[in-house]
Amino acid sequence: MEIERPPTAFENKVFDALHLIPRGMITTYGILGNYISCRSAQAIGQALRRNPFAPDTPCHRVVKGDLTIGGFAGERDGEPIRRKRNLLESEGVRFLVNGSIDPKCCYRFDE
Repeated sequence: MEIERPPTAFENKVFDALHLIPRGMITTYGILGNYISCRSAQAIGQALRRNPFAPDTPCHRVVKGDLTIGGFAGERDGEPIRRKRNLLESEGVRFLVNGSIDPKCCYRFDE
């Protein structure tokens, strides 16, 4: 994928944090925001959407605070969401019967 513009300092801060999330784990927009001192889930979401390094920089490991999938590739349903779930499952993330992610799979940077 060709990079349209270089990532901003903020985007790089988000991307660097993503590399700390172990395979088989997820984090939430809020937990990630606390870690990088950003209160805007929307700003984090925009950085993730612009991630030119995916999947090596694993933006798919960030989910909503209620541990549901949230968005992916700028979409909130359809094929991108199925692809995100498949990526997470292939890494060992466990889903509950209601479709949310097992809280045991949640990474909290301070652990």
